Amino acid sequence: MLRILTCIVVEHNIRLVLLAALICILSCYVAVMLTQRARMVEGTARHLWLGAAGATSGFGIWATHFIAMLAYDPGVVIGYDMKPTLISLAVAIVVTTIGLAVATCVSGRRALVAGGLLLGAGIASMHYIGMSAVELPGTLHWDPVYIAASLVCSGLFGVLALLVCMRAKPGIRSRLLATGLMALGVVSLHFTGMAAVTIEPGLMPVGEDALISTTLMVPLIAAVAFSLLFTGLTAAVFARQAELAASESTRQFAMLVEGVKDYAIYMLDPEGRVANWNEGAERHKGYKACEIVGQHFSQFYSAEDRAAGLPEQALRIAREEGKYENVGWRYRKDGTAFWANVVIDPIHDAGGALVGYAKITKDVTREKTDADRLAAVTKNLDLALENISQGLCLFDKDERLLLANRRYSEIFGFPEGRIQPGMTLREIVDQGVADNYADPDVARLKARDIYARRRAAIQANDGGAIIEKLPSGISIQLRYRTLPDGAWVATYEDVSERLRSEEQISFLARHDGLTGLPNRASFNHRLEADLDAALRSGGKVAAIGIDLDKFKEINDTRGHAAGDEVLVTLSRRLEACLEADETIARFGGDEFAAAKRFEDMSELTDFIQRLETCLNEEIRIDGYDIKPGASLGVAIYPQDADNLEALLNNADLAMYRAKDALMQSVCFYEVSMDEAARSRRLIANDLWQAVERKELQLHYQVQKAVNSGDTVGYEVLLRWHHPVHGMIPPSDFIPIAEECGAILPVGEWVLREACREAATWGNDYKIAVNLSPVQLGNADVADLVHRVLLETGLSPHRLELEITESTIIGDKERALHTLRRIKAFGVTIAIDDFGTGYSSLETLRAFPFDKIKLDRSFMKEVEASPQAKAIVRAILALGQTLRVPVLAEGVETRSQLDILLDEGCDEAQGYFLGRPVPVEHIRVGAIADEAA
Repeated sequence: MLRILTCIVVEHNIRLVLLAALICILSCYVAVMLTQRARMVEGTARHLWLGAAGATSGFGIWATHFIAMLAYDPGVVIGYDMKPTLISLAVAIVVTTIGLAVATCVSGRRALVAGGLLLGAGIASMHYIGMSAVELPGTLHWDPVYIAASLVCSGLFGVLALLVCMRAKPGIRSRLLATGLMALGVVSLHFTGMAAVTIEPGLMPVGEDALISTTLMVPLIAAVAFSLLFTGLTAAVFARQAELAASESTRQFAMLVEGVKDYAIYMLDPEGRVANWNEGAERHKGYKACEIVGQHFSQFYSAEDRAAGLPEQALRIAREEGKYENVGWRYRKDGTAFWANVVIDPIHDAGGALVGYAKITKDVTREKTDADRLAAVTKNLDLALENISQGLCLFDKDERLLLANRRYSEIFGFPEGRIQPGMTLREIVDQGVADNYADPDVARLKARDIYARRRAAIQANDGGAIIEKLPSGISIQLRYRTLPDGAWVATYEDVSERLRSEEQISFLARHDGLTGLPNRASFNHRLEADLDAALRSGGKVAAIGIDLDKFKEINDTRGHAAGDEVLVTLSRRLEACLEADETIARFGGDEFAAAKRFEDMSELTDFIQRLETCLNEEIRIDGYDIKPGASLGVAIYPQDADNLEALLNNADLAMYRAKDALMQSVCFYEVSMDEAARSRRLIANDLWQAVERKELQLHYQVQKAVNSGDTVGYEVLLRWHHPVHGMIPPSDFIPIAEECGAILPVGEWVLREACREAATWGNDYKIAVNLSPVQLGNADVADLVHRVLLETGLSPHRLELEITESTIIGDKERALHTLRRIKAFGVTIAIDDFGTGYSSLETLRAFPFDKIKLDRSFMKEVEASPQAKAIVRAILALGQTLRVPVLAEGVETRSQLDILLDEGCDEAQGYFLGRPVPVEHIRVGAIADEAA
């Protein structure tokens, strides 16, 4: 060490040594700075920075060595051979460049050690090759120890310098430390190597051409060195400033990227791993940066997409086409999916090498939902537009077609594709008219009229409709609606069916739906007009009420279809027989009406005869001849009534009189008919109050066993003692009660009163109570019977309800259901007036009646008529077969009773056995029987 210090202090010019040291430090600093810059870039830029660093360090080391050699004064004249001197410069530049390149381009600590050793080797090679260029009078002797020490110093400090220089995050401190270590490597090698030299003086002369003027060479070398160092330093400074500017730009860009929250923006490395992560990415995908950086971006895809290789395909498309853009489902950390718009751009360095990908993802779920909704709405609108029953067109303000649906072409018969957007209204009208009119002149005039009419409707803009009838026969309703910008919407509707329906509705409003005859409203309107005309002219008008005689029977026996056919056939006949000033109408059911204006009664008589002929002529249906027949009532204006309502009412009164008459089918109105009608209305009004006024009374007619004569029961008969008219027969007021509905409260009173009185007799006699068809059809008779039995305490087996077969014909199922409920209480059911009316065996089969009551009409003739006697015998035999007892009504003689006894009849009642008597006589007879 002492020798080295002696060499420095004694054998060197200190000022030049300091200059050499300055150049050495500056060159090492520039070399470190440029090397660090090279490490931060790739490709050609790295090569350029490494070249600059090698040249700077190599020349600086050489300049340090040469100036230090010029400062060396061994006491003899020294010269230098230029060729080895220049070779040492080249070796210094090349070897140090290689060493720096190894440390920079190859990763790992071993590369740094190798680079440091190469750096030391470059310094040593430069020094000893340079020393070989020394020429002096004498001989150089080298100390191997100092040589080895110099080599160790250069290699050691070279390795340490590069280890510090290549730290992961280099700073100014590491840069200064690396500079000092590299300078120590240069200085330690030089002065240790110089300490190894011993000069043995000799006689070898030094040529003048080998001598280098210190005064000239030192400033020149220093100037060159400083220039080179300044150039390198300037380049490094400018690069640093550019780096700082780029860093600031990058920082600002990073701030911008981090501030974007609506987009996920992040980088991928060339293999597709996430390199960074912004706040928008965290917000959209749920991963924090520490969770996702370094992970492959394929985890944002579904398992199916990953299996299909879609992530790799996206990167391949981005590389090959320069960009990848797509929309699809992506998945968040929690597994939820969102519809994403994804853009991937490849990123290349300055040399064109792929360094990664920039990936931008936007959650467009809402936009997709809106787009899907809009698409669905558009699709539905298209479907609606193409499937509505109306044709629809949209024209702009210049009359050019913008839109037309398929129905428009169908309505007007245009072939598909004929009507296209861009056609004017006039062109469309001309086209449509030309298709229907072969003559061009006719078509031109027709098209002009149609176009003018449509333009007028468009300009009116009142929302009104115009109707056009096409040559094809269909009727089209056109509506135009003008828009604010001058455009308009036109709708076209085929209203042919609607017009026909309206005509049909109008017809049905004035005519009967089944027969097509005028209905009541139309008839009244026509009759009102006839009355006005007769008032002005002094003529007469006849109103005729018509009611078919056997229509109910036709419906019941042949069915309603047959009844409808009868009505239709009669209507056609009646309509066909009409002449001028004659009208026929159907009011409903089997009720018709006719009217005629006339001057002479012979005209009316002829009209009535024609009507009768039509009504009485046979009708053949399903092989059966049906002769309906009818009852006609005639009222004449002005003698019978002076207004329409009264005239029709009087015609009805006359018709009812004809219906009640046995030998008369036509009746003219008489004043007495009005009196009879008023009388019926008064009776009806009084009937509603008869129960409250206690005007009704029950009489009882005994029923006896034919073979023993014992009393088996009593039939309950109703009597009405009117305070004004006295005793009114049941045959007079019962039909009226059924017509006006009073039969319901009256029938309930009869049932309750009969059960109450019978419950007080103290015997087991039955009471038979007649049940009206109105009661069975309009009231819950079963509940009524049950309540009455509970209230009165009468044993159910003592009550017998009598019904006629006509009672159950109207609604047979309902009636039989009601009778079964009543029978379930223990009440017996008898079929009354058997042998008249229908006498259907089906009725006896459908319901197990407890008794058959033979109608009194047969008993009147049983003594004189073999046929009547045969019918009685047959009915009695039927009862025996069915094991149903038969009671004969109307027994008035001993002979009739004997016949019944001979034929095996079970029970009988009639005047011969006992007349109807009030309940007081029943009680007296019961007491007498008990006393006996």
